Amino acid sequence: MEKERLTGVRIGVVLTGSHCTIGDVLPQINLIKAEGAIIQPILSNTVNETDNRFYLVDELKQFLRQVTDKPIINTIVGAEPIGPQKLLDVVLVMPATGNTIAKLAGGIVDTPALMAIKAHLRNQRPVVIAISTNDGLGINARNLGILLNTKNIYFVPFRQDDPYQKANSILANLDLVVDTTICALRGKQIQPLLLGTL
Repeated sequence: MEKERLTGVRIGVVLTGSHCTIGDVLPQINLIKAEGAIIQPILSNTVNETDNRFYLVDELKQFLRQVTDKPIINTIVGAEPIGPQKLLDVVLVMPATGNTIAKLAGGIVDTPALMAIKAHLRNQRPVVIAISTNDGLGINARNLGILLNTKNIYFVPFRQDDPYQKANSILANLDLVVDTTICALRGKQIQPLLLGTL
C-alpha cells in the first residue's frame, strides 16, 4: 500500500468567498484527509456568514466538522494563536479570491482568513494559494506579481479558465493541490506554474 504523503502534517485550510468554487474544493479536502493530514478549517467572514446558490453555510460547516474533527476558526481572535503557538505546518488558501490576494499583498489583515495567513507567515512556514478570481490578469495582476515574489508563498498551478468570455479570469487546477503542498513543504514551487487553457 502506498504511504500517505501528508501523514501528520498540520494543514490550515482557509476557505474564502469564491462561492462557485467551493463545490470543487470539498473533494480536495477529503483527498488531503485521505493523505493523512490533520486539517484545521478556517473561514473568511464571507464564507462563514453567506448562504448562496452554491451552498448553505450550515451544511458547509457540518461537512468541515465531520471531515476534520476540528472546531472551525472563524474569527480574527481565533486565528491569531496560529502564529505564536506554531499550530500549523502549512496554510492552504483554497479558494483564494482576488480580494484576499489584494489584501494579502497590501498587508491588510481584517478577516480570519488573512489573520491565519499572516500569523502563519511569521513562523517562516509555507502558504499555498489556490487562486480563483475574475481579475487575476486585470487590476489584480500586480498583486499576483507581488505574491509570486514573496518568500514562503507558493501557488497551485493556474490557467485562464474562460479566455474568450472572461479574459482576466484565472483559476487554480485543484487536482494539483496535494502535489503543490508537498513541494511547498520542501521549499519548492511546483512547476509548471502556468497551465494552458482547457
